[in-house]
Amino acid sequence: MTNNVSEAVVQRTVSVNLPVERAFALFTDGMATWWPESHHLGGEVPKEMVIERHSGGRIFDRNADGSEHDWARVIAFEPPTRFVFGWHLNGDWAFDPGPDHASTVEIRFVAESPGRTRVELEHRDFDRHGAAGDAIRQAIGSPEGWVLGLTAFERTANAT
Repeated sequence: MTNNVSEAVVQRTVSVNLPVERAFALFTDGMATWWPESHHLGGEVPKEMVIERHSGGRIFDRNADGSEHDWARVIAFEPPTRFVFGWHLNGDWAFDPGPDHASTVEIRFVAESPGRTRVELEHRDFDRHGAAGDAIRQAIGSPEGWVLGLTAFERTANAT
């Protein structure tokens, strides 16, 4: 995994042993299979993670009791090469629906060969979180942020 954390951007890159279409599907449709269990709202591991596949669509966790916890909004859903969403969690890790308060996460899926895909993640626009932006960037750029998430994605992808 390659890492780059600047004041404005957190970047992570992993390569997985899946064709680009399967890597994209695992990242989106299979998010609940690799997303770290410790990183959910609502105090429990959800039954499913849902991505509504259109601009403005919700991204949320659905618990076994049917409760839903929004945490992002889809900006672009372009299978199998690009997925962009607004990160709507504030400095208290609570949902903030305001689009002007959301940072941006862009994931690109690049075929390195027919059976191998490079996944490039860029998380930017932390200034939109106001005073909490720097703390959010530091948390997301830490080993417990996207490093943990993409390591779990890589492990899951390479085990299939």
